[in-house]
Amino acid sequence: MSVRLEELVAATRRSVERRKGEVPIAELERQAGEPVIGRPFAEALSRPGTSLIAEHKRRSPSAGAIREGASCTELVRAYERGGAAALSVLTEEEHFGGSLADLREARAASQLPILRKDFTVDAYQLFEAKAAGADAVLVVVGSIRHEELGGLSDLARDLDLDVLVEIHREEELGIALEVDADVIGINNRDLEDFSVDLDRTFELLVDVPAGKTVVSESGIRTREQIEELERVGVDAVLVGETLMRAPDPEAAARDLTGYEEPTQA
Repeated sequence: MSVRLEELVAATRRSVERRKGEVPIAELERQAGEPVIGRPFAEALSRPGTSLIAEHKRRSPSAGAIREGASCTELVRAYERGGAAALSVLTEEEHFGGSLADLREARAASQLPILRKDFTVDAYQLFEAKAAGADAVLVVVGSIRHEELGGLSDLARDLDLDVLVEIHREEELGIALEVDADVIGINNRDLEDFSVDLDRTFELLVDVPAGKTVVSESGIRTREQIEELERVGVDAVLVGETLMRAPDPEAAARDLTGYEEPTQA
């Protein structure tokens, strides 16, 4: 694990321990056990074409402040009108300015499936995600011990949460395949120095077996890039900063998806 990634994960672990003292896991288990309307995340990514996972992200270590004062409700509704297939909501607090409150707000504002994007390192976070209305969670292979990945993935499935297993290197792909990950995210951003190279998706995609859902993450700004990824078999793209910085997020989402607004009768 790189020093930068270690810092991010350490901050997450501290935050999780604090929240454990505020809300007992038994209470989260009770909330997570309440019936919800099914919003399958992985299924939403398998529709024809390359699906857009539109992200709500206030800031990041590499970009700094992006749109900190933005209304989560307004943004996710704009993304939905623009043709997004799913949403991603950053909930990491210290470095990304996110919160579970953002996730709950997005859930109340949209019927699209939602990915809780955070460094998932503890089972407690899975119960948090479920209780807050998430339909999927992110697990970054490079952020946890290999033996933890299988346990977190199994518990997520028990909670009816899809898992986006994120990789950046060939050896991480091998680990993701060992736990039979259904949805594999290829992060084009190197978490050691935060550089971005879209070729990372093309390099790793050739070793992904047929039948897996593949998501390309980071560095995607244009419809042309998405069409290029679609030609090689990428199922979905996750886009955050481009949409968050856009003066008109709905129009920006529409540009990326190629979605045409329904004609009024």
